[in-house]
Amino acid sequence: MPQRKPDILFIVLDTVRRDCLSIYGHTAQQTTPAFDAFSADATLFERAIAPAQWTVPSHTSMFTGLYPSTHQVTQSDSTLSDNYYTLAEILRTGGYHTAGFCNNPLVGVLDNGLQRGFDAFFNYAGAAPNRPQDVTRSAVRRALSQRWHRFAMRVSQSFAQSDWLFRQSLNPLLVPLWTRYINYTGNTARSVDDLMAYMDARRGQHRDTPNFTFLNLMGAHLPYRPPQDYLDRFAPEISKDKAAFKFMTRFNADAARWASPVDEPLQDFERAVIDGFYNAEIAHQDYHLGRLLRHLEATGALENTMVVICADHGEGHGDHDFFGHSFVVYQELVHVPLAIRYPAAFPAGERVSNTVSTRRLFHTVLDAADVPTPFTEDDPNGNINDLTLAGTADTKADAEKGLVFAEAIPPLTFVNVLEHRSPDLIPLFKVTHTRRGVYQGTQKLAVVADQVEGFFDVAQDPFETADLADQQAAQVSVLQAE
Repeated sequence: MPQRKPDILFIVLDTVRRDCLSIYGHTAQQTTPAFDAFSADATLFERAIAPAQWTVPSHTSMFTGLYPSTHQVTQSDSTLSDNYYTLAEILRTGGYHTAGFCNNPLVGVLDNGLQRGFDAFFNYAGAAPNRPQDVTRSAVRRALSQRWHRFAMRVSQSFAQSDWLFRQSLNPLLVPLWTRYINYTGNTARSVDDLMAYMDARRGQHRDTPNFTFLNLMGAHLPYRPPQDYLDRFAPEISKDKAAFKFMTRFNADAARWASPVDEPLQDFERAVIDGFYNAEIAHQDYHLGRLLRHLEATGALENTMVVICADHGEGHGDHDFFGHSFVVYQELVHVPLAIRYPAAFPAGERVSNTVSTRRLFHTVLDAADVPTPFTEDDPNGNINDLTLAGTADTKADAEKGLVFAEAIPPLTFVNVLEHRSPDLIPLFKVTHTRRGVYQGTQKLAVVADQVEGFFDVAQDPFETADLADQQAAQVSVLQAE
């Protein structure tokens, strides 16, 4: 009897900086023991580049295999064209059961097409989360819940489409309300619990049907409110400091500052507070990731499962004079963690130094699933065998033919916020212009509009502090032409 197609578990660690994971060199503390242990049995990618700097376009690229300038899902009110197939759609057509467990409202709440193709999609963010257990409610309670869910979705969509409503929601008096009581970052523990129970049930009742399961964990996103015991472990120098908590409370409430240029440079103390709280959040989320991975191993689920763990983007903490992840393509935003466990194609313990794009996860999953695809040979997505990262891991083949791109198309909602908050920063930091990162090997060209912003050797200078554009003018011209 032929072996069933592999199950696929696709985990996105939302807003997680690569340099804050211990396996990638974060030496101050072991922030991510679960990810590190997983990577020891997986192929770890050293230079994975996100196609975009924020959630919506980056997830869309991973779900379609396309760069943002092609799929055009670049704003909070964008919708994916029906001309583009999503990963879940193709897998479902190919016989997979598809389920999503999502903690990010931009993926799980907005009507942008990212939920297309899922047989079941459970959302833990926003005013109307839904869980697998909801189907066991009485008919009356289910009907009321569905009506409330539809209403909450319409309200959320209104905020995505109205600059005025979005701006009002960023009032520091309102931010603590919707971040605490409307599940802005979802519920990591609950989503992991539900996913484990769901997968156990699927294995018990539907053994012959392969599963594609998507999990988005958003515990590392602002606002930062880690458990006290994690602060004690990962930021002991500030965990009992009243001034630190006072600063973090103000920063957490100032959501307009979360994604903007720096109007005033951070003091060393402020940077230490933000970094400490962020590291504690990453460690707390890694604990729940570990619970999931240990459960899968204990139940035997890993035996025939491809597990992909990556980030959609990182986060700026004042690096290069920017907060958040809205406008630039510096390494702290687009150089992301990526590990794939699937012994049939990804050797355990392998570390791949090639520069790769996470948009190729689309092709990598389809290659492992071995399902019919709707593409012709002339389609850019058509040749799955040449575009999968499995070739990169095994033979050091180059699915990108030497060039990888990151695109930062400005999210207009935050441009509008700046127009009302700090209009002088708009021309100063060129936030209305598209930025791109062009990678060839370890060299990276950063451009804003058609102007060179910097040229870096990211292997020797991972924090992009030394601009080599004047010294390497010829190579800059070559990459600029791309």
